[in-house]
Formats: sequence, C-alpha cells, structure tokens
Amino acid sequence: MSLKTPPTETVAIGTFDDNKKTNPVAAVLRTQAFQILLVLLAIIIVFSIIAPDSFAQWSNFRLIIQNASILAVLAVGMTYVIITAGIDLSVGSVLVFSGVVSALVMRAMGGEGWGVATVGIIVAVLSGVCWGLFNGFLIAKAKIPPLIVTLGSLGMALGLAQILTGGVDIRDVPTVLTVSIGYGNVFGSVPIISVIALVVVLIGAVVLHFTRFGLYTLAVGSSEIAARRVGVKVDAQLIKIYTISGALAGLGGILSLSQFSTTAIAGQSQTNLNVIAAVVIGGTSLFGGVGTIMGTVVGLFIPAVLQNGFVITGVQPFWQQVAVGAVLIAAVYVDQVRRTAATRGNSQGLWRKFLSGGRRG
Repeated sequence: MSLKTPPTETVAIGTFDDNKKTNPVAAVLRTQAFQILLVLLAIIIVFSIIAPDSFAQWSNFRLIIQNASILAVLAVGMTYVIITAGIDLSVGSVLVFSGVVSALVMRAMGGEGWGVATVGIIVAVLSGVCWGLFNGFLIAKAKIPPLIVTLGSLGMALGLAQILTGGVDIRDVPTVLTVSIGYGNVFGSVPIISVIALVVVLIGAVVLHFTRFGLYTLAVGSSEIAARRVGVKVDAQLIKIYTISGALAGLGGILSLSQFSTTAIAGQSQTNLNVIAAVVIGGTSLFGGVGTIMGTVVGLFIPAVLQNGFVITGVQPFWQQVAVGAVLIAAVYVDQVRRTAATRGNSQGLWRKFLSGGRRG
C-alpha cells in the first residue's frame, strides 16, 4: 500500500485584499502629521479671530518663524534619533557648549570679519560632532541605553561650558554674525536664520525619505534584529545618526550665538524637552520606525504659536506648557493605539478604543 502525499494548498499573501485599492488621499488624511497640521491651523484661526490686528500679521508670523528656527535645526537630528527608538537629551547642553567654545575661539582670534566668523562656525559644528560621536559610540558599542548616555552628556557638556566661562556668559560675538545671520533678511523680510533652518529641514527630509541612509534609519527603528539580518550595519548607523544630531546641535549653537549675541548658558534648560515634544507631537513614534521631518516641523510650531498667541491675547504664557503637555500625551496615545491596532490587525476607532479600555471587539 503506497502512501500518497496529501495535496497542498497555496495561499498568496494579500489575496483577500487584492480588490481593495489604497486611496492615497485617504492615506494622507489618516496620518498623524496631517491631523496635527489641522490642529495647528485651528489654533492659528482661533487666535486670528481673537486678535486680528496683532496676531494675524506677517510681522508676527515672521517673529514666530524666527523664534522656532533654531529648534527646527535641532529637531531634524532628533527626528532621526527617535526614529531609531532612541533619545538625545543632550542637544540643549551641546548647543551651549558649542556656542561657548566657538565664542572663546573667536574672542582669542580677535577681529570682526568673516574669516573669524567662519572659524567660529566650523568650531561650533565640530564641537557638536565630537559630542555626537561620544554619544553614538557609547550607545552602539558599549550598549548603554540612550537615555543614560545622553543624560550623562547633558550634564557633562553644560558643566564644561560653565567651567570654561566661570558661569559668566560671553558677549564678544563678531558683529558680522549678528548683523547677517542673527538679524539679517533676504527677499526683503525673510530672516536668514529661518532660511538656514529651512535648508536643514529640506535636506533632512530628502535624506530620510529618498536615500538609503534614511531607509536604514527607519529599518533600525522598526526592528534592529531584522536590520542586522538584512545586512545593515546597525552600530555604524547609530553612530552616524547621533553624530548628525550632535552636529546640528553645534550648528544651533552658532545660530543661537548669532541671534542673541551671547552664549546664553542658562537659557537652554528646556530646549531638549521642547525639541523632543515637537518631534513626538509631529508623529514620530517613541517606539521607533515611524517619523517624518515635515511632521516634526508642524509639531514644532504648535507650542511656538501657542506661546505667541497667549502673550498677544493677554493669557498667562504658562498655559502654553499645559496645552503642549496635553497635546503631547494625546499624540503618544494616538501612536500607541495605532501600533496596537496594526499589530493585532484591528481597525477599531480611537474613541471606541479609548472607551473600551483597549479591548478588542
């Protein structure tokens, strides 16, 4: 009696959804970045109605954009870091340290020309690169959690900046930096510092979404084990990402020095938290693998517009912290619900999910 092999049945993945076509417009409408954009537009409309003669003016919008420019530069690097499921708490301190070192070098050289200013710019960026390499090496090679490494470098960078200056801000900044980068304009009334931030944002977006480096970054955040199995050099990728974050913090240091004409050692205590909040509000997942630069920019402008609007309308600016905190918690909750639903193959709505306590059905 011969044994016959039972017939096998082949099932193609995705067979059940072959007739369903993805609507690109609907896909965009479902993204967190787009929903946050609607929130930002709603906030702008409300303040424009309340204070049309003061808030809804180009001069005011220009001020908002200029104030958010330095944070935008830092937020680009932070987006890459958080996409890998990491964190960089040191960006504010690295900004201060880079500004201090740059100011000391320029003061030692003397002069007011672009030669001295160029050296200062290079020194600031290189200072940030060194801190980024320090963070990345310890995270990738020593396997120390990013939270611990960057918390340590936060204190180290700020402490060294205070040691170098004796705790006293340096105000010897070349006039060319202040006049051109800090308060200079192009096209009539567009701040140069905002143009620099825009260039950084565009480069960051193109690299993240259209290059192999960006693909590897998303892959590491989605699954580090899977990324290693397909040949991604995860350790080297992480070192590069933290180096980029440090370099952009260094660039932020020279921009801050140009804008305020001082090292502002005590003025960056909340910078890291503001940048992280902007990135998360913009749709970048703390769990890694998801994020966009444009979403980060939108998330950055929500606290900036709130603060500006509260000041103009006479509301205590402290309410900004309450509002941003609420939006931040809501953004993380939305991200968590979506990730859980995607994992379980559940299309349950957010409100139903909230009311049911996360249960299926």
